[in-house]
Amino acid sequence: MSLALSCLAGIGMDALLGEPRRGHPLVAFGRWADTLERHFNGLDGRGWRSHGVTAWCLAVLPLTALAWLLSRLPGIGGLVEILLLYFALGLRSLGDHLLPVARALRQGDLPEARRRVGFIVSRDTRELDAQGVARAATESALENGSDAVFAALFWFALAGAPGVVLYRLSNTLDAMWGYRNQRFERFGWAAARIDDLLNFVPARLVALTYAVLGQTRRARHCWRTQAPLWDSPNAGPVMAAGAGALGVTLGGAAIYHGELHQRPVLGEGDSPGPRDIERALDMVWAGVGVWILVLLVGAGLHA
Repeated sequence: MSLALSCLAGIGMDALLGEPRRGHPLVAFGRWADTLERHFNGLDGRGWRSHGVTAWCLAVLPLTALAWLLSRLPGIGGLVEILLLYFALGLRSLGDHLLPVARALRQGDLPEARRRVGFIVSRDTRELDAQGVARAATESALENGSDAVFAALFWFALAGAPGVVLYRLSNTLDAMWGYRNQRFERFGWAAARIDDLLNFVPARLVALTYAVLGQTRRARHCWRTQAPLWDSPNAGPVMAAGAGALGVTLGGAAIYHGELHQRPVLGEGDSPGPRDIERALDMVWAGVGVWILVLLVGAGLHA
C-alpha cells in the first residue's frame, strides 16, 4: 500500500507543480553527460563502444547508488523516493507542451503550431502542414507517455528510488547519445541498447493499456501486424497500439536532421487532428489511473 501511495504522491506533485522551472536535476545531468561525451567520444566522434559503456557507467551508476543510499535514510527515505519519482515524471509537462499545439491548430495558426510542436519532437517541423503537426503531436503524446510516465512508474514500482533514477538517466542518455549517425553510432550504442532493454517490458504493458482504453480489437491488430515494421522495438508496439486504439493513422514520411525517412504507417483511420492530440493525452492520464488502481488492488490483496 505504501508503494501505491508513494506513486500517488509523486503523480500528485507532478500534476500540481509540473516540471521545476529552475534547477531541474536532469538539466545538470545533461551538462555532466555532455562533458563525458566530449571526453570519451571526442569532437570528431571517434569513440568506440567501450568508451560509450564507460561513459554510461560513470554517468548513471554513481547517481543510482546515491539514490539508493538516500532512500535508506531513516525518517526521510520515503520522502526522498517521492521526490525522485516527481523529478522523473513528465505527465503534466506532456500536456503543457502539446495542448498549445492543439489550440494553435484550432485557431488556424499553423506557424505557432509548428513552433510549439518543435519543442517536443526531433523531426523538422518547418514545412509540416496542419495534419503533419497533429500527427507529430499525437505520436509524441503516445511515445513520451510511455517513456516519461509509464516506464518511470514501472521501474519505481519494481525497484523504488534507485530503479526510477537508473531508468530516467538511461532514457536521457539514449535521447542524447542514441543516434545512428557518424558521431554516435559507436559511442551511443550502449546507451541505446540499455534503454531498449529497460523499456522492453514497460512498452508492452503500455501498448496493452492503450488497447484496453480504446478500440481494443483494432489496437491489437495494429500492434500485431504493424509494430514489427517499426525501427524501434519499443516505440513500435506503443505507437501502433495507441494509433489503433484512437482510430487514427500515424507514421509516414518525416524529416530528421535534414534527411527524409520513410516510416511505416501505423494505425487505421483518418489523419489526426487537434482533438486527437487531446484524446491521446486523455488516454495517457486514464492509463495512469488504471496503473494506480492495479497497484492499490494488488496491495490490498497482498495485505
